[in-house]
Amino acid sequence: MSSQSRNIRRQTVIERMMLSPNIRFWGIFFSLMILLVGAVVLAVAVGPVPIPYDTVVSIVIAKLFPGVIMVTWTPVQEQIVWVFRLPRVLLAVLVGATLSVSGTVLQALVRNPLADPYTFGVSSGASVGAVLVITLASSIIAGFTLPWAAFLGALLTMLLVYLLAQQGGQISTGRLILAGVAISYSLSAVTTFLVLRASSPGSNSAAIALSWLAGSLGAAKWEQLGIPSLSLLVTTVLLLLQARQLNALLAGDETAISLGVNVPVLRLQLFFLTSLQVGTVVAVSGAIGFVGLMIPHMVRFWVGADHQRVLPIVILLGGTYLVLVDLIGRIIIAPSELPVGIVTAAVGGPFFLWLLQSKRTVGGI
Repeated sequence: MSSQSRNIRRQTVIERMMLSPNIRFWGIFFSLMILLVGAVVLAVAVGPVPIPYDTVVSIVIAKLFPGVIMVTWTPVQEQIVWVFRLPRVLLAVLVGATLSVSGTVLQALVRNPLADPYTFGVSSGASVGAVLVITLASSIIAGFTLPWAAFLGALLTMLLVYLLAQQGGQISTGRLILAGVAISYSLSAVTTFLVLRASSPGSNSAAIALSWLAGSLGAAKWEQLGIPSLSLLVTTVLLLLQARQLNALLAGDETAISLGVNVPVLRLQLFFLTSLQVGTVVAVSGAIGFVGLMIPHMVRFWVGADHQRVLPIVILLGGTYLVLVDLIGRIIIAPSELPVGIVTAAVGGPFFLWLLQSKRTVGGI
């Protein structure tokens, strides 16, 4: 075989590799895995008391595998890494990943690029539940019931939107969005009333409520990670098992029905799963917007609309994104902190406006 023929054959193989969806997907997947680990180490290391990167890694390894590494760090450094910063960073990963997955599902559910937990009022419902506890209950009761109140508010709101969207026994995607927006505005008014009502001299309930509404990960503790982790794992597995049905929804209800999809039952299942996801994370992080709107669109432009590829990537990108956004909020006005919800809004607002003007869609969205 001549040298020219070998070069042509080699070039053809390279072109096929570049165009292979599998190679592209796994390349993006492992790149984001590395980026996520790097972002976690960076976020744990950076702060008012800087911790060397190798020390961060050593402390984590020593905690996971006692006796493997000789202790060369101070007790203060260990406390900063293990007690304060690492739970916060891991919570950011869970919240970012969960909101991204829920946004992906909701956009497929209604075939609308503007759908996210805020659009459907889920975050507003969770906020009302949480603010009710903060402003009307004692601090002891609030500490025990706030996460459950936020979850219950999200679930009841999603159920109400689902019922209002029915028309002739069928779910109308247009009514779904309109009902979600209307409920969201109504619940936001209720939240504002509760905060104003709590703004009395000598009471800090309003300040606590406003801080929660802005979204914050500062109070993260290890015991708060269990339920969001379990929720993300279980719901994502269930969604991956329904990936083909989600893909069919993108083609429209008629096409999905012709492919054997029970659309009303599927929509009800997806509503419950997204309510579970959003309720569990909003309960521990407060209201954080635009993550579920932005991340799914970015991922679809990279890997297409197949949910078997989209869901794993949005988990990695969403987690990485919120870790870095929270890091920016911690350092941009140091020693004070900027709530993570404010930073996501500052980034997501322009993206939302671009999305309104853009005519590009991926997979029917």
